[in-house]
Amino acid sequence: MYKRFLKSVREYKTPTIISLVFITLEAVIEALIPFITAELVNKIKLGASIRTVGNVGLILLVLAMLSLACGAVAGFASAKASTGFAKNLRHDIFSNILKFSFGNVDKFSHTSLVTRMTTDVVNVQMSFMMLIRVAIRSPLMLIFSVVMAFIMGGKLAATFVVIIPVLALGLLAISKKAMPAFRRVFKKYDKLNESIEENVRAMRDVKGFAREEYEKKKFGEAAENIRMDFTKAERIVALNAPLMQICVYANSIFVLLFGSKLTITSQGALLDVGQISAMLTYGMQILMSLMMLSMIYVMLTMSAESIKRIYEVLEEKSLLTNPENPLTEITDGSIKFNDVSFKYSKKAKKNALSDINLDIKSGMTVGILGGTGSGKSSLVQLIPRLYDVCEGEVLVGGRDVREYDLDTLRNSVAMVLQKNMLFSGTIKENLRWGNDEATDEELIEACKMAQAHEFIESFPNKYDTFIEQGGTNVSGGQRQRLCIARALLKKPKILILDDSTSAVDTKTDALIRNEFKKFIPETTKLIIAQRVSSVSDADMIILLDNGMVKAVGTHEELLKTSEMYQEIYNQQSGGAENE
Repeated sequence: MYKRFLKSVREYKTPTIISLVFITLEAVIEALIPFITAELVNKIKLGASIRTVGNVGLILLVLAMLSLACGAVAGFASAKASTGFAKNLRHDIFSNILKFSFGNVDKFSHTSLVTRMTTDVVNVQMSFMMLIRVAIRSPLMLIFSVVMAFIMGGKLAATFVVIIPVLALGLLAISKKAMPAFRRVFKKYDKLNESIEENVRAMRDVKGFAREEYEKKKFGEAAENIRMDFTKAERIVALNAPLMQICVYANSIFVLLFGSKLTITSQGALLDVGQISAMLTYGMQILMSLMMLSMIYVMLTMSAESIKRIYEVLEEKSLLTNPENPLTEITDGSIKFNDVSFKYSKKAKKNALSDINLDIKSGMTVGILGGTGSGKSSLVQLIPRLYDVCEGEVLVGGRDVREYDLDTLRNSVAMVLQKNMLFSGTIKENLRWGNDEATDEELIEACKMAQAHEFIESFPNKYDTFIEQGGTNVSGGQRQRLCIARALLKKPKILILDDSTSAVDTKTDALIRNEFKKFIPETTKLIIAQRVSSVSDADMIILLDNGMVKAVGTHEELLKTSEMYQEIYNQQSGGAENE
């Protein structure tokens, strides 16, 4: 798992190595300074000259400046390496997400993927910086300080044999106790982000139903749960400080008490004032190193859950892949369903579609009717292979969709959904999602077919009008017509309108269908609709119910043969007459 993460370091290997080298140099210098200081104290005691003191002081100044320089270089390099690593990691996650099928996205959920790319990556970034900086410096400082303490203090350094295990075990116990709370927090972040996303997307509904207080209460509860877990963990981690203080002062008392006694009784032969000073300094360095190692342990344990969550996304393979030798050309827009059954999850007990058999000729206009949950959207999503069938086969241009290159297939099939998204940018930029190379004339032509040109021209900036994120500054009907125009620019062999004229009036709906007949007669058009009037002139109407085809035929044929179709027609036409 960790090898997979190291792949994201890539071009930031150099600053990572630089950071490690300079951190090592800084640790060596930091360990030397107390040793030289102790020698200076002893020389002063023996009556060293001002020149000698000045020379040693100059050496200490140079070492301090070198330590500062090494620390600065290491800090700069580690910052560059960690932020670069996080950038690459986000890129790798996002690139893999773009390969996901809808089934993969359903497995994780949108909010969880967002949390993994933001909060989890930040945790991993912080851990990476600590690893290449503190996690190298602290063990080195610990080793160097212990060695120098034994060189300078002799038997007196035995105090560390007792204090180090006590502190290490105490810090380990504290960290281990805090970890379950930290782990719970990250799972709750998903729910918190889900609440935010729901409220931002459904802001009109929240305000329309005056549910602001309810949503604030729900969000507050989620935030309070996270606060409680963090508070519990931080209270436990806060015990690090008093434990550290106890060990520091215990070491200082021991060194001063027994060191002074040894110095006096031996008259400086076994231990001198300089050595006592060095022992105090090394003791502080040793204990601080252990303290930092405990914090690294806490941070790594916190980020372990984040690492695991990110790794799941990085290693997730798309449920839909290209065959070994994919077809890169689609001959026509004919569609055929042969004994197709489909369900969204292997665990699902019921099929979304069952025993579907359809034969649609290239260039036909096909209407698809059915109640909510009848399987209309599921049916059309199998054509561009957004999902794979569980049984049977779907043919496009006479070949199984699983034989085609995915990009080739999806570039030949244009889908316009009821809630299709517009992106922040100008109208031109949004339209060119359908075709990067489209000329202004082609944009206008597509918009005229989609009945969008007239309202675009009414804007002050016309086609250069800026669209807010999600298309919030245009109406639902305008948004749908822009999405239809965007799909037309792909010049697809198959055009699927998934209830995508629901927000336009019947007159505009009829005008759009007439434009399709005139200008794209060879394109196969599948129109999912709620209104019979939207599909009454179709070459074929498919009536779905409970995931099964109940009837197929023209408007006139179904009026004669299908009771279900007659009921829908009578309800809608009766409603119109009453009105």
